[in-house]
Amino acid sequence: MANVTVNENTTIELNEASKPSIPTGIAVFLSTLNILLSITASLGNALILVALHKETSLHPPTKLLFRCLAITDLSVGLIIHPITVFFHSSSVITLINWKIFYYIDMLHKFLSFVLCQVSILTSVAISVDRLIALLSGLRYRHVVTLPRVRAVITCFWLIGITVGSIYLWNVSVAFTIATVDTLFSLTTSGFSYGKIFRQLRHQLQVHVVPQEQTNGGRAPLNIARYKKSVSSAIWVQLALVTCYTPFFVVVMFMIYGGMSGDEFQIAFEMTATLSYFNSSLNPILYCWKIRSVRKAAKDTIKQLNCSKSAPVNGPPDCIR
Repeated sequence: MANVTVNENTTIELNEASKPSIPTGIAVFLSTLNILLSITASLGNALILVALHKETSLHPPTKLLFRCLAITDLSVGLIIHPITVFFHSSSVITLINWKIFYYIDMLHKFLSFVLCQVSILTSVAISVDRLIALLSGLRYRHVVTLPRVRAVITCFWLIGITVGSIYLWNVSVAFTIATVDTLFSLTTSGFSYGKIFRQLRHQLQVHVVPQEQTNGGRAPLNIARYKKSVSSAIWVQLALVTCYTPFFVVVMFMIYGGMSGDEFQIAFEMTATLSYFNSSLNPILYCWKIRSVRKAAKDTIKQLNCSKSAPVNGPPDCIR
């Protein structure tokens, strides 16, 4: 990518005479890696979206949250990764007008901010959804409804667009808001999962009492199935934190620590790619931790294979 400098007034300067500021070998490596991740993120999340459409055991509002997360990950695969490859391809950059390059760079960062914020907020919403499912019992389906979840997701996108727009005006302010939002989100998720574990442990300690009483007179909860749903949500949350934390640390050092130079530019590009890797990792976690999604994904792959091997006349032999 071109040299992007954050000065004392936190504005962005692009040096038209500058070349990509990372070594050619690393640029080639990152380009190749982003091409592979683009393929895995695009195919993986497209498959997950089809699987979620077929899956019927998940509560529709919960399924909608996972769909939102898959859509943001799919967007990373289809948009962010290709633009990142474009930036690391110095032979392409030298052939275009630097003003065009600058505006594409701004679009890239704007979309990255939007998708990042929506992903973080959606993962938090999933943790809160699991907590509400535990505490509200039978009332859960009346409390967590599709219209309400749609409204929440719309707010997430508006927040992401707002933060991305602020980045175009002031980098420091945008990253500060994003950091505060991330810390608040992690705190909320930590509180939700902590409350869940305490509640589950309490129910196990009083398991000799009828389940209707331990759940406050509400509908009995399928503990085994619920634990699996919580486990899948936690893994998604941990993957997001693992992939995003190094990037935020590097950015904080670059903005507030005054760090600069080629080494930090390399660290910025490497950790940015790591954050994008989260979009390729999530489909694997869905298939690993959510049995119904895994089955739907397998059935979809089988149907695709059957379609390819179908005879010219009549249905394929594998369809019964």
